[in-house]
Amino acid sequence: MPSPKPSARNASIPRKRVLLLGLSLLLCVGFFSTTLISYHVSRSSIRESILTQELPLTSDNIYSEILKDLVRPVFISSMMASDTFLRDWTLRGERDPSEMVRYLREIMARYGAFTSFFVSEATRNYYHPSGVLKTVHEDEPLDAWYFRVRRLMEPYEINVDPDLANRNLLTIFINYRVLDYRGNFLGVAGVGLAMDSVRSALRAYQQRFGRTISFVDTTGRIVLYGNGEGMEAGNIDEVPGLRDQARLILAQGAGSYQYVRNGDTHLLNVRFIPELKWFLFVEKTEGEALAGIRHTLYVNLAVCAFVTLLVVGITGLVLSRYQVRMEELATTDKLTGLLNRQSLDVLLHQAITRARRAGTPLSVLLADVDHFKSINDTYGHLVGDEVLRRVAANLREHLRESDTVCRWGGEEFLMIVQDCDATAALLLAEKLRKAIADNLDLAERTTGQVTMSLGVAELQPKESAETLVGRADAAMYAAKDAGRDCVRLG
Repeated sequence: MPSPKPSARNASIPRKRVLLLGLSLLLCVGFFSTTLISYHVSRSSIRESILTQELPLTSDNIYSEILKDLVRPVFISSMMASDTFLRDWTLRGERDPSEMVRYLREIMARYGAFTSFFVSEATRNYYHPSGVLKTVHEDEPLDAWYFRVRRLMEPYEINVDPDLANRNLLTIFINYRVLDYRGNFLGVAGVGLAMDSVRSALRAYQQRFGRTISFVDTTGRIVLYGNGEGMEAGNIDEVPGLRDQARLILAQGAGSYQYVRNGDTHLLNVRFIPELKWFLFVEKTEGEALAGIRHTLYVNLAVCAFVTLLVVGITGLVLSRYQVRMEELATTDKLTGLLNRQSLDVLLHQAITRARRAGTPLSVLLADVDHFKSINDTYGHLVGDEVLRRVAANLREHLRESDTVCRWGGEEFLMIVQDCDATAALLLAEKLRKAIADNLDLAERTTGQVTMSLGVAELQPKESAETLVGRADAAMYAAKDAGRDCVRLG
């Protein structure tokens, strides 16, 4: 549908450009000045440069590597959770367990997973490529993960647990909730990664980037770590020096920090990885930083330029999306997702202007859900709201891309149909009326037929938008007076 206020969007473009230009200049001046001054000034300036530039960039590079090695299993688990075979097999009653075992074996073979699994809510069977491994129970501590995932509001979790089918090897499991086609919980599916292989990848990252790397979950538990001294502790609350800032780091998430351990200052960058729901900790000692500061000066200049372009690009994208979102909120009806009356006023005047310029017919249809107050009084406003949503969806489905529909009032919908005279508009209105009357889903929700009365009006020469809509409104009330569930021409 066309934007109701293109002029407002166009007017905001120069302001956005001025803002991005100012932000670019501010970032360039700030970054480059800090980098150049850090070469000549005190130890604190060098430390600040590393905290704000070097470690965040390293974190970005490591994050890119993690996307290749660790996030892929999340997508595999997501695919399993939405797989129609898995859901249909479960809904059919899990008649042949060998089919599920074969499916899990294929997942392992095709994607190179360490293990794969599915736990059914109906039978509580734990299916594994080797067969039905066990039945999960609420009173079994090793099965607590399943009932935790069962209560989750989010689609999945990443957990570290022993793998019962592989000699209790410590394994990173991606536990993904499986829902049926109506959103009901069917069970949990996913794949696992051997902890040793992930640790090996982590050590490779450390060697490549020359930083100490670790992963921390949202409770502060150190899930994975490389060879860094002191990070073998179970929680960041137990790491000397870091324990004083542990709560602040978990609360703020992304950011740069510093702490003293064993007499050496550690510079730390933290970022949250939403795909894994873990924090990535990347740190470097100040002594290492001072040794190579001269060599990194020119590198930092290039990094500053890259970060500036990246921030400006992201800011521009965020501003554009924010602007589009604000326009949607101003022009869209929240309940039905249709245009609201304010935006349709603009579109109707534009449509009339185009029709007169092109010499083509234009008609409007005004529809009202019959006995809607009775639906609300009998079944409640939640059912009434759902009826309106489904009526709106039905109208959109039966209209052309070039047609426009909006929520005109409480249970009233107004449609602008271009290149459509009164005869064609009457046929369309009858088609819409019949589609609503024959909709079984609507009938089931109200235990009775939902109907609409529609009024049709074709634009006349020199007729105003208000008069056109008024004739359609009068025709709609004529349909009401004629017994409802019918169409009348204004």
